[in-house]
Amino acid sequence: MPAIVDHDGPGGKPISIFESGAILQYLGRKAGRFYPRSERRRVEVDQWLFWQMANLGPKAGECHHFRLYAADKAPYAVERFTNEINRLYGVMNSRLKDRDFLAETYSIADMACVGWARYWERQGQDIGQFPHLKRWLERMLARPAVYRGMHIRIDEASRVDMGDPKVRAVLFGQRAP
Repeated sequence: MPAIVDHDGPGGKPISIFESGAILQYLGRKAGRFYPRSERRRVEVDQWLFWQMANLGPKAGECHHFRLYAADKAPYAVERFTNEINRLYGVMNSRLKDRDFLAETYSIADMACVGWARYWERQGQDIGQFPHLKRWLERMLARPAVYRGMHIRIDEASRVDMGDPKVRAVLFGQRAP
């Protein structure tokens, strides 16, 4: 679960925030960038941010799980989530047909979506079927800050052996205490 602590939070006191959408909203408000002040424009960004949180992120994660990590490559699940990602990419492609960004300008909605969209191959997709999405993705990945963010190496994460039964038990076998 993504989480941050802002040691210079509201009133100069630390604040902890979890979940990527809440983190993006908080940082956008605090920095006054990538998250509009106008309510009408902020609603447009929020719609696409929440669309990612409820659709693109979870379905892409499920697609990755069944295509790449599941011990049992259940054909139904692989097909189901591969098709769902295709449908969601179609939604993005339609949205991007006549615009450069998901909302009016580059925003936290684009930031939230690019991380999942960059893995189109892992999700069994042909990016050529989605020319507007492809154009958007190329433009997003060419942004210097996006490039830097996508190339942060976390040494501990790079050493995780997905074939290790103990790792798999932590990642895929947890239940409520």
